[in-house]
Amino acid sequence: MSVTIYHNPRCSKSRQTLAILEEKNVDYRVVEYLLKPPGKAELKRILGLLGLKAHDIVRKKEAREAGLEIAEMSEAALIDAMVKAPVIIERPIVVAGDKAVMGRPPENVLSII
Repeated sequence: MSVTIYHNPRCSKSRQTLAILEEKNVDYRVVEYLLKPPGKAELKRILGLLGLKAHDIVRKKEAREAGLEIAEMSEAALIDAMVKAPVIIERPIVVAGDKAVMGRPPENVLSII
């Protein structure tokens, strides 16, 4: 099984999730999403796999720091903002085939690998 982890190496939860993938000998691909943000279509696909809305995976503190009033933003506007400022996307996100989970807590990844 091939897995993709949207990863921030500075995040302890992201590193812990990556460690679980390594411990379980999972074939994975790392996307450092701050360096290579997902496009709008990819982000919509990930949200669909997660069964969540953009508002559910936004980092509120970072959004405030970016000057965004997320409560007033539509889903489409928030997705656009996430593409432009990926720091507001919660991490890590792990995608395996047609399933995805948030790595908070990191053990969530066990449900899809």
